[in-house]
Amino acid sequence: MRRDPLPLRGRTALVTGASRRGGIGHAVARRLAAYGASVYLHHHVPHDAAMPWGADRPEDVAASVREACADPEARVVHGPGDLSDPAAPAELIASAADALGGRIDILVANHAQSGFDGTLDTIDAAMLDAHWAVDTRSVLLLVQAYARLRAALPPRTPGGRVMMMTSGQDISGGMPGEMAYALQKGALASVTRSLATALAEHAITVNTVNPGPVDTDYMTGDDYAAVAAMFPGGRWGMPDDPARLIAWLATDEAEWITGQVVDSVGGFRQWEARLI
Repeated sequence: MRRDPLPLRGRTALVTGASRRGGIGHAVARRLAAYGASVYLHHHVPHDAAMPWGADRPEDVAASVREACADPEARVVHGPGDLSDPAAPAELIASAADALGGRIDILVANHAQSGFDGTLDTIDAAMLDAHWAVDTRSVLLLVQAYARLRAALPPRTPGGRVMMMTSGQDISGGMPGEMAYALQKGALASVTRSLATALAEHAITVNTVNPGPVDTDYMTGDDYAAVAAMFPGGRWGMPDDPARLIAWLATDEAEWITGQVVDSVGGFRQWEARLI
């Protein structure tokens, strides 16, 4: 059977958390564009600008995604959004849909709150609330607004996809140094099947990906080498590793996969990890 080289031609995608070219969101957007999709890139530059790795100019991120476009008619658009604001998710869905012709087929909720976390002994209410607002509440509100948009389409319009991102909190030793992050990412993994059941009537699949440790420029030196040694292949995951999986889940080949939490971690021996 000959496969379509552009399996997402004519479809549209919103990818959140695409503020820099070294991140997973950028890699996902490039893969979707390479499959023919039009893509809306969400960014919140102040968040990354405050981190050690910094932020790129949104125009540069968008230009990189445009370079990957395989369909000359596909569009790449970008826009900001502070997803800690309860009103922002619905506004973002509306903006993306308007920019992409009134429809969103694929929602990739890739964004997350970085930093502002701690151990069980150091965690406090402010830390928990900050991660809840960005890592979990905003994702559920994005899915809600997306589902309402899709419900206005003809019944069982194909191509509906939701992909969320979790982490390694449910595997072996967990993430004892990042209690707030682990809690909220665990909530997304837990709600995956419920969302998949709720959205099945609209022909929308819902899956969550745990990408494992991915080199997005947040660790260097001896710690970086120590984590690399925990992979059988001797290297970290790279942003394109989860991006390939997510792009495939967006295609019709994956239409029978829903309600799953997929660990795509390169054989990482997480029970030995205490550095991430």
